[in-house]
Amino acid sequence: MANVALRKAMADAKLTEQQLAAICGVDVKTVMRWVADETRLPHPRHRWAASEALGVEETVLWPDTIRKNVKTGADREILAVYPYRSACPKSVWRDLITGAQKEITFAGYTNYFLWLEIPNLVNTLRRKAQRGCRIRFLIGDPDSEVTRRREEVENVPLTVSTRIRITLEELTKLADVPGVEARFGDDHIAMSVFTFDQQMLVTPHLADLVGHDSPMLHLQRLQDDGLYDRFAHHVTHLWNRGRPVPSVSKA
Repeated sequence: MANVALRKAMADAKLTEQQLAAICGVDVKTVMRWVADETRLPHPRHRWAASEALGVEETVLWPDTIRKNVKTGADREILAVYPYRSACPKSVWRDLITGAQKEITFAGYTNYFLWLEIPNLVNTLRRKAQRGCRIRFLIGDPDSEVTRRREEVENVPLTVSTRIRITLEELTKLADVPGVEARFGDDHIAMSVFTFDQQMLVTPHLADLVGHDSPMLHLQRLQDDGLYDRFAHHVTHLWNRGRPVPSVSKA
């Protein structure tokens, strides 16, 4: 849903998206995303700059700031909740991937949907790795018994093993890039975790549902031993137990 309050404030102040972007020191596409999605919460310094330029209180433009400021418990690490992974805007994935500087981990059992939903992902990851960002893929073994049993549960034409093999084929295009790693694992069949520096997307897989039909949490690390750290420990444990994928080079 569009941010109607922000759009009205810009109209009242006679500021275009390009002008507001210049004032806030961001790209015009960033402002366009603020206007298009009322749940998108800009960085505090950008909110303050926009509020001052528009002459409107920050909490009027972005009411969610009140909720986030009130939170004091572990749930303050929850930035957003989606009843279905497919309900998460593609722009969230794009921003998290492009914004990460140190490490990106895709710990989904197939990771198949990434190649469909994120345009030019291979080249994006190549550039990230070349700039020093560590890229890790933890995927299921297409030939394992765990995969076979999951295929029976899901009972869909595009099988789990087929989706994994598509990911493996995409990863061969990154085999020459230092900093890109891939491992097989069997223990994350029921939960996918995707980390981007200090932010994370987590999908617990429900019953016989495929990933895009399961809920998802968007987390940001704000404390020690909070939700982010607990899931990060889970990923580290699974990664350490994983088996290297021979077709993808290791850092």
